[in-house]
Amino acid sequence: MTQTIPPPVRTRPLLGWWLDVVLVAAFVGLTAALAGGHLLALDQRVADWSFAHQPAPIYWTARVFNYLGQGGQVLMPVGLILTGVLAYRTRSWRAVLPFAAAFVLTYVTIGPLKIWADRAAPSFDGPDKAVMFNPYASGVKAMSYPSGHMGNSLIWYAVIALLAALLLQRPLRTRESFAVRVLPVAILFCTTVYTGFHWLTDSIAGVLLGLFLARLIERVPWQRVIPGPRPRVTPRPRPAARP
Repeated sequence: MTQTIPPPVRTRPLLGWWLDVVLVAAFVGLTAALAGGHLLALDQRVADWSFAHQPAPIYWTARVFNYLGQGGQVLMPVGLILTGVLAYRTRSWRAVLPFAAAFVLTYVTIGPLKIWADRAAPSFDGPDKAVMFNPYASGVKAMSYPSGHMGNSLIWYAVIALLAALLLQRPLRTRESFAVRVLPVAILFCTTVYTGFHWLTDSIAGVLLGLFLARLIERVPWQRVIPGPRPRVTPRPRPAARP
């Protein structure tokens, strides 16, 4: 009997910590610029163009594709299903750790930042709707920055790709990784801005923050943390019978 040992699954992000520093610095710089009243005219121009070019077929198609970023309705259920399969295959409670890490990170970062920034969405009817710390908006009407659609999607699609790689016991191929991690996020970015759910800079901030948090999750050596399924055992070929 011979054992087929799968190749190692790379779960750590490409490039080094310097990219993480750049992402954080860019997010902080963008936030400071918006708080200082910069880039607001750009946001307003993009939103005005989007609202003026929304024929029903294109708009509702964009609304449907925007569900790619729904954490509670799409991304978390998919993550739970993959987590359950991985837990069954590995017989280990540690299979839930990537899901738990994504849930905790999104809960303690994106949500509090939205409350702190107090920025209304483009569809807000009140005055000064593009400004940060909007005195005329509050509660659910002032939670636009950073975009939770973008931040959540980058984190959850990274976890989905990670769980898929651990289940397949091999790194995802380039096309597979593109289909899981890049394509849905790119579609979501366009639809989120086009439908007016978020300002352009909201979505950019969500990308910066979400990519940073996704890379934090990927830095955990998950293949050592989560025991893999037992190696597949293939029978040795029987020697040919002697005449």
